Amino acid sequence: MEGFEKIDLSSEVKDEIPRSSGISQASKVSPSRRARSGQRRNPLGFLRGKNSIRILIVVVILILISGFTIVLPAQKTISSAKKTYRQAQITLDAVKKQNIELASLELDKTKQDLEETQSDLKALSYLRFIPLASGYYSDAEHLVNAGFDGLGAAQVLIDSVKPYADILGLKGQGSFVGGTAEQRIETAVKTMGKVTPQIDDISKYLTDAKTQVDAVNPNHYPSFLGLGKVQKSLLTLRKTTDNAATFIENAKPLIKILPNLLGEPDSKKYLILFQNDKEIRPTGGFITAYSIFRIDKGVIHIDKSDNIYNLDATIPNKPKAPDPIRKYLPKVPVFNLRDTNLSPDFIESMKTFNSLYDKARGKIAVDGIIALDTNVLVSTIKILDDRVDAAGITFTSKIDKRCNCPQVIYELERSISTPLSLDLRVSDLEAIQAGRKVIIGDLLYAIMTKALKSSPKIYWGPLFQDFITQIDQKHVLFYLYDKDAQQGIQAVNADGRIRSFDGDYLHINEANFGGQKANLYVSKTVSQDYKVQSESVFKTVTINYKNPHPPSDCNLERGGLCLNAVYRNWFRIYTPLGSKLITSKGSEVKMISYSELGKTVFEGFLTVRPEGTAVFTILYALPKNIINDSAVPLLIQKQPGTNEEEYSIKVNGRETQKLILSTDKEVKVHLK
Repeated sequence: MEGFEKIDLSSEVKDEIPRSSGISQASKVSPSRRARSGQRRNPLGFLRGKNSIRILIVVVILILISGFTIVLPAQKTISSAKKTYRQAQITLDAVKKQNIELASLELDKTKQDLEETQSDLKALSYLRFIPLASGYYSDAEHLVNAGFDGLGAAQVLIDSVKPYADILGLKGQGSFVGGTAEQRIETAVKTMGKVTPQIDDISKYLTDAKTQVDAVNPNHYPSFLGLGKVQKSLLTLRKTTDNAATFIENAKPLIKILPNLLGEPDSKKYLILFQNDKEIRPTGGFITAYSIFRIDKGVIHIDKSDNIYNLDATIPNKPKAPDPIRKYLPKVPVFNLRDTNLSPDFIESMKTFNSLYDKARGKIAVDGIIALDTNVLVSTIKILDDRVDAAGITFTSKIDKRCNCPQVIYELERSISTPLSLDLRVSDLEAIQAGRKVIIGDLLYAIMTKALKSSPKIYWGPLFQDFITQIDQKHVLFYLYDKDAQQGIQAVNADGRIRSFDGDYLHINEANFGGQKANLYVSKTVSQDYKVQSESVFKTVTINYKNPHPPSDCNLERGGLCLNAVYRNWFRIYTPLGSKLITSKGSEVKMISYSELGKTVFEGFLTVRPEGTAVFTILYALPKNIINDSAVPLLIQKQPGTNEEEYSIKVNGRETQKLILSTDKEVKVHLK
C-alpha cells in the first residue's frame, strides 16, 4: 500500500489549470510585443481589465472543482489505503501470535477496509484517460486486486487450519477437543483428506495475485524521482508473491498426500537415522543409531530402536571401502553402513545406504528415510520444560561445564563413547560402544511420551514451529519413496540435495575422519573475494578454522571421554561447473578437481589441533557463462548438521556483505 502514498495526483492537476488560464490571457499580448516594449511579465497580469473579476471567479471555481473531483478523492484513497495497511499489520500480528480465531476476525476487517479502498479508488477511474496518470492508476488497481487474491488465499488457509488449532497448539477452539491426545490426532488425520484438496484454491489465489503484481512495473517508480522506496517495495512484493505461488504449486503433491504419509488409511513405516553432528559427515553427521517409526493415523509408534553397529554386523560380504575412507579413516578396510553418507547430496547418500541396507539380515521394509541430528534433541528438550528422563538419566539443554556443551550432548557422548566399566580383556571396545548407542532411541521415546501426554496448547505449537525451523536449517532431512511426496519435500528444500543454480555457487562440505567429536569445538569463518580482470572473474575463498579448547583425555582404558582431539578434515568445495583451479594453500595433500553432481569440485585434506588454528585458501576462475551482468546471483548451500557460520563477501578486497549461514542463502554480488 506504500505506492498510494507516492502517487500525488493533486499536484499535477493544480499545476495544469492555472497554466491553461495563463495561456489564454497571454494571447492578448504576444511574447514578441512584450519583448519589444520591454515590459516585464507579471504573473498576476491576467487580473487587469474589466473581465478580471469574472476570470478570477472562474479560476477559483475551477480550482474548487479540481479539489473535489481529484484532490479530495485522491487524499481519501490514500487515507483509506493507509488504514487498510494498518489493519493488515494487525492481522499479521495475530498470525504471529498463533491466534487463529483472532486472525480470522482481523482478516474480515482487512477485507472490509480493502473494499473501501477499492471503492475510493474507483472515484478516480477517469484518470485512466489521462496520460501518465493512467499508468499509476492501473498499477493501483492491480495492487488492490492482488490484495483481494492474497486475502482469499489467507481465508482458505485459515478456514482449513482452524479445525486443527488445538492439534497444532494454536490459540483458538479446534474441532478435536475431546479424548486423549492420541485420539485427537487420529481424528484430525482421518478428516484431513477433506481439507487438503483446498490447496488447489490457495494455489489459484496466489497465482492470480502473482499475475496482478507482475503487471506492475517497478521501473515506473525510479529513484531519481524520489520513488526509490516504492520501487524497492514493489520488487520485494514481486519476489515474495512469485516465491509463494511457486512454493504452493510445487508443494501441492506433498500436501495432498499428507494423510497417506501420516498413516491414513494404512500405516506407514519410516527408517529414522540419527546423525551425530559433533562428528560431522557429508549429510550432517556420523550415523550412530536408527529407529523404525510406524505411523498409524498420525500416532507414532517406535517398533524398533538400535545402534547402527548391530545392523552393520548383519550385512555379509561388504564391499571394499571407497578411496576417501581408505585414505583418511584409519583401519577401516570395508564399506560399512554407518559410513555410506559420503555424498553431500542426501538422496544420493541414501541410495548408497540402501544398497547395503537391502543386504542386511535385520532389514525392515520402510516407506522412506528421515535423518536428524543432535540439534533436534537439544531444542526439543528445551521446549519440554528443559527436562526429559530416559534410561535412568535426566537430560537437559543446560550447558555442562565438563564439555562446555548442552548436558544432553555430554550424557549421550559419555554413554556412547565411554563405557562406565571397561574391561578390554574380556570385551571388545566397539561391541561395548554398540550396546550403548541404543540410549538415543530411549531418549526419543521419552520425548514423544512427554509431548503426547501433555495438553496440546502447552508444547505442541512450539514443537511444531521448532520442527519447521530445524527442517529449514537442515537438521532434519527426508527421502520419501513416494515420488509425489518427495517432489513436495524438494519444494520446501528438505531433501538435502545439491541444487542446480544459474549463477555463482558455493558449498563447503566436510567429513570428520578422526573419530572424535571435535566439531563440538571447531569453528570456521569463510571469506569470498571476487576480482574482475578483463572479461574474467577470479574468486578467492579463504576458510579460517579455530579450536580454542584443550585436548580431551582420549585414553578409554582410564575412562576418559574423547571429545576434543585432532580434527581430520576431508573437505570438498563445490563450485559452478567449469570453474578452473588456479592455486591453493593449506591442504596437507595435493588438491584434486573433478566434476560431480553438476558442479566442479576441489578436494583436499587438513587437520586442526586442539588450541590451534588452520587456514585454507583457494583461487579459481569462474566460468564466463555465469557473468551476464554486473550483479551476479550467488547461492551458498549450507552443509546439513552445521550450525551458524559467518560468511563475508568482498569485491576487489572491499567487503560488501556479511551474513550468518544458518540455511541455504541466495544473494546478489555487485562486481562493479
